[in-house]
Amino acid sequence: MEKPSTQTPLADQPITGKAARNQPGRHAPGKRTGGRLSGPTALAALAGVAAAAVVLAVAELLGAFFTARATPVIALGSTFIDFTPSWLKDFAIATFGTNDKVALFVGMAVTILLLACVLGIVAYRRWALGVAGVLLMGAVIVASVVTRAGVKPLDALPTLVGTAAGLIALRFLITRLWRMQQWPDQESDLAAKEPERPATSRRAFFAATGVTAAASAIAATGGRMLSAARSNIAQARESLQLPAPAKPAAAVPAGVQSAAPGVTPWLTPNNDFYRIDTALSVPEINVEDWELRVHGLVEQEVRLSFQDLLDAKLIESHVSLTCVSNPVGGNLAGNAKWLGMPIRDVLAMARPTDGADMVLSTSIDGFSASTPLEVLQDDRDAMLAIGMNGEALPLEHGYPVRMVVPGLYGFVSATKWVVDLEVTRFADSQAYWTQRGWSERGPIKTMARVEVPKSFAKVPAGRLAIGGTAWAQTRGITKVEVQIDNGPWTEATLADEASVITWRQWSFDWEATPGPHYIKARATDGTGEVQTDQRADPVPDGASGWQSVMVTVE
Repeated sequence: MEKPSTQTPLADQPITGKAARNQPGRHAPGKRTGGRLSGPTALAALAGVAAAAVVLAVAELLGAFFTARATPVIALGSTFIDFTPSWLKDFAIATFGTNDKVALFVGMAVTILLLACVLGIVAYRRWALGVAGVLLMGAVIVASVVTRAGVKPLDALPTLVGTAAGLIALRFLITRLWRMQQWPDQESDLAAKEPERPATSRRAFFAATGVTAAASAIAATGGRMLSAARSNIAQARESLQLPAPAKPAAAVPAGVQSAAPGVTPWLTPNNDFYRIDTALSVPEINVEDWELRVHGLVEQEVRLSFQDLLDAKLIESHVSLTCVSNPVGGNLAGNAKWLGMPIRDVLAMARPTDGADMVLSTSIDGFSASTPLEVLQDDRDAMLAIGMNGEALPLEHGYPVRMVVPGLYGFVSATKWVVDLEVTRFADSQAYWTQRGWSERGPIKTMARVEVPKSFAKVPAGRLAIGGTAWAQTRGITKVEVQIDNGPWTEATLADEASVITWRQWSFDWEATPGPHYIKARATDGTGEVQTDQRADPVPDGASGWQSVMVTVE
């Protein structure tokens, strides 16, 4: 065996020419070459993962002193959402429902892991290319950060420092891999006699990687704890005392709940209310800093503070909301009691000019929705809501202020964390989802949902209670019919109606006979229009069709 050199390993020096061809890291992954360590590729990938952890952890720690949208994961995820095609968004919501953001984070974690492995391997074989790859990724993250709404250029600092720290960590670990190849971790008389052999064992590499990972975990945890300590928004929300409404909600009839056991509660608790929006990080807004600007095609620009809303003549109303992404029979709908200032009163202050037909509402994180102007001015009680089911809006549902507009899907009306209302024209402006191929106006379609029994359920023969919920906001529900297999349509029993802007529940008693059966339901709204059987996907203006539930009677 050739005696190992006692000079500084070539891997710690610039690699050029013949030296580059002899560099140990150039050997094929997983092979022994002249007694050198096997499997360096896997270790290089591990080094890349550890370095990526350093990038994210340092950025998370420093990000505690900046806006939450400045952290790499949030910025990248938000940018991905912005460029997500409609078909992929629909697939995510249909597959994961309200867990779509969790699915996104899991997908991002897998992607970052794979990219980190690749960059680690590249850096091990060609350090300059590895550095270029890391810098490119850093540039992508910085671009994602600075292009977010409400983010300042200085908010890119956590990512820049995190990228620099990640490069240092990567160099630290890759250098040890190079030395492991220069000084094989094999027992030999010559190696044992070498007095200047550096610490290059596999054990030392894993120890260094472990220390790096532990430091990253501590930094990331510290960043989250520091962010929580610095934020008092949740405490401020809990201590907020809502004023009594000038117009309280109408009394709810005693019989609004379906007689069928298992049907969803008529009033949806805040924790169970569906959440579909584009915000990966829930905006935290101090009510003292919140301001709503009303401008555009108006005679008078208006600016309202949160105190202005508290001092206004507030209204209270039960309103059912529905997401346009809700599939036939889906659960992306809810009913709550809202408290807020009528938007028509706000618009009356601004006095829209002739020719205006749309209000473009924008949230603090850049989301926008286009709402027909006449809808916000009529008597349906569209409001700037500050309360939900008797308490201040939950943070994830728009605290401190959101829009609630009866009769329209949320993508054209239900802007959370709203800070801007621009009176304009549909011909002049487009909102977030209309730019992506969705319709400009989104009136909610008539829909009946079968909730019990569940699809593919096995039920005993005999008397069986079928039940569910139907909605046609602003028109009301006057009839729900049920069909068993291909039999006649039979009218179900409607629960009491609270108002035409809330959903209405129903029940149906069925003498179930053994065998497989299909249950269908359809609703008729207050105009006499029967729910269509024509199937349509959510894009571009909401799903339609009759839900069919298959059950097996035993």
